[in-house]
Amino acid sequence: MANSVYEINKGINRSIEFKGLKAQYIWYLAGGLLSLLLLFSVVYILGINVYLGLVMIGGLGTALVMKVYAMSAKYGEHGLLKKMAMRQVPKLIKSNSRKVYRELGRSRKKNNPVKKNLLTRSTLIHG
Repeated sequence: MANSVYEINKGINRSIEFKGLKAQYIWYLAGGLLSLLLLFSVVYILGINVYLGLVMIGGLGTALVMKVYAMSAKYGEHGLLKKMAMRQVPKLIKSNSRKVYRELGRSRKKNNPVKKNLLTRSTLIHG
């Protein structure tokens, strides 16, 4: 059996790229394959037909690889993390009191940090 050598392309200040997968997508694929291995062991222990389990795991594995490669191509190195972070940003901030804005103006003039309880009167609305 011949030894296989896989080249990992990495330049200075660049993330790891392996067979077209970039950065964290390598870990997503590895985690997915590990979960498929555990799923197959559960199917085997339950006594379900081995060939049926292989077909099921093979189909899920193919779908996993296709999805991870598609996400890697679509979002790139940091795009998926940026998309998940944008979900945490509220669409608008609703305030029922003008006092919040008055205190903000005063704190800027005095060069003092904004009081912690100012935004407790405001409502953050996530979309």
